[in-house]
Amino acid sequence: MMEWDTYRQQVLSGVGGIGKLSPDTVKGYGQLGQAGNNTNQLDGKIRELIALAVSVSLRCDGCIAVHTDAAYKHGANRAELAEALGVAISVNAGAALVYSTRTMDAFSAVEEKNTATKV
Repeated sequence: MMEWDTYRQQVLSGVGGIGKLSPDTVKGYGQLGQAGNNTNQLDGKIRELIALAVSVSLRCDGCIAVHTDAAYKHGANRAELAEALGVAISVNAGAALVYSTRTMDAFSAVEEKNTATKV
């Protein structure tokens, strides 16, 4: 298994390095993350659990490392984390099913095109 705290520090250091080269990019990214905090519609724990579900969906280890730490600091527990991850799993399976129907449709279009050219 990964040493998550070390990895999280490496990610933060790497982002800091990019920030030195392109400060407006990193500043803009930070503003995106803070924008939702300004509405006070969701508390920090819920926002971090959502971020973790999205992180899993995007397969982003850096996001997982950073948002796991933040979720813990906001008071998330294992049961809440498991429920949020369950949502990510179900959505990903649902997305795979929906995109499977798109793939079948694309295949039908190829079949139809090739059948039409054979006539």
